[in-house]
Amino acid sequence: MTHRDEMEYLITRSKEFLETAKYQINRSFYGLAVFSLEQALQLYIKSRMLAKGIEYPRTHSIRVLLEMLSDSAEGEEKSAIRSLIDKYLFELGVLEDAYITSRYVMREFRKEEAERLMKVVEEVMKNVT
Repeated sequence: MTHRDEMEYLITRSKEFLETAKYQINRSFYGLAVFSLEQALQLYIKSRMLAKGIEYPRTHSIRVLLEMLSDSAEGEEKSAIRSLIDKYLFELGVLEDAYITSRYVMREFRKEEAERLMKVVEEVMKNVT
């Protein structure tokens, strides 16, 4: 698989996870929705890294991936990514935690949490190109 093929695959999977999260929120599956949001954002960021010629590490940390992307950017792009990290530091941490808690810890999410995280994911995806 070429980098371009992998990038396109990651974008497609990211969109599928985002759509899945919307469905899960509508069905009141909030914990699964938050996990899907984490996956959507993680795969999206990795696709952007590949698009810029950056090999992504084997990590699930959205914050680490965004920081790596920011480090490779310049000017306004760097500032925009850094601003998103600062603005949503807590929410990005919750998404990272959801990667583990959705499978191994009894943690329930409320509708408001899932909807808020949806907005964060959509904003980050919109602004990280």
